[in-house]
Amino acid sequence: MPPPISARSALSAENLALVEAVARLGSMAAASRELGMVPSALTYRIRQIEDALDVLLFDRSARRAMLTSAGEELLRAGEFLLNEFDAVARRVKRVATGWEPQFTIAADALISRATLFELCEAFYATGAPTRLRLRAETLSGTLEALQNGLADLALGVAADSVGPGLQAAPLGTAGFVYAVAPHHPLARLEGTLTEEHMRQHRAVAVADSTQRGRGVSHNLLPGQDVLTVPTMQHKLEAQLRGLGAGFLPTPLAQPYINAGRLVVKPVQQGERSFRVAYAWRQTRPSVNNARALHWWLDHLKHAGTREALLANHHQT
Repeated sequence: MPPPISARSALSAENLALVEAVARLGSMAAASRELGMVPSALTYRIRQIEDALDVLLFDRSARRAMLTSAGEELLRAGEFLLNEFDAVARRVKRVATGWEPQFTIAADALISRATLFELCEAFYATGAPTRLRLRAETLSGTLEALQNGLADLALGVAADSVGPGLQAAPLGTAGFVYAVAPHHPLARLEGTLTEEHMRQHRAVAVADSTQRGRGVSHNLLPGQDVLTVPTMQHKLEAQLRGLGAGFLPTPLAQPYINAGRLVVKPVQQGERSFRVAYAWRQTRPSVNNARALHWWLDHLKHAGTREALLANHHQT
């Protein structure tokens, strides 16, 4: 007698087809005729599947072979598994043509989510088999994700921070404004804010997502109280509520400035801006290799795409 089969073996495409045939035709005899099997052999296989899963798939007390609730669930899940098997086969075939199985993008808090998702839509429209994964990073954590192999493309890294083994290209210039809620004490002060003015009030800072050490902080003054938040959207919300003050990306803040929900204050240090870039690993792929990376780099060549990634920040 053949040895018992495992639960995983019981879920093979062939076994699922046997269960489906019996359920559809209502009897072992009818199913065995359709499948070209000896009835006793089919009955034995169904028993093997039930033993492996430790459940009864059919109610033998009825005249027809009726599925139990466990059997119904097996067929529901089995249909999903069979479709997934087909999808895997198609993906494997496509990956063999040069598409990566998965492509991970690390996007800094400065990057417009709306534009990034528009690019994802355009990528999916190609029919590529590559699965996309997006990582939300902040400050030096964006570049670190690429350096550590956790991402294939980094968007919004500091242009002067890209080291050996990586390639980079300019994304643009990110501008920042010092903004506070209209009811914040700093909103009532006339003229240019000094560091002393700013130090007396809580700053809102986005935490660096780096996994190494403490990361970096920007625009904090010695001795200043600080509210640290996980994302730029949290920082915006905190400043809208008057919980603190700080620099915000101009495109992110502008709709709220226009609506009167934020007030821009001139500061002694002047306007803040810095050059940002996108980066990837050293050797640019050929058209027939690493095609997902090639697609993204191709689209990032367009000035309109780069500008939109830094400018379209009116999102919820």
